[in-house]
Amino acid sequence: MATVEFKKEDCVKGDFDEFHVKYKMSEIGNGSNLLVEILHKDGIYNMVQVPIRRSDNSIFICFSEPTDGRLIFEKYD
Repeated sequence: MATVEFKKEDCVKGDFDEFHVKYKMSEIGNGSNLLVEILHKDGIYNMVQVPIRRSDNSIFICFSEPTDGRLIFEKYD
């Protein structure tokens, strides 16, 4: 399993009052299984369910506010 971490600073404000982190499908993989975890102030990660959108060979992980976290995935190409 691969892991990619993201920071609050990586979150970009989207069109519908949401924030997202963008990855190219070549980074994550097309058809990969994604797990999204949020990092809390106490240093503990918790798995969350968030909207994931795909468009123009990109994957957008969407949040209601900027957050620190990580993606865990098994890449299937």
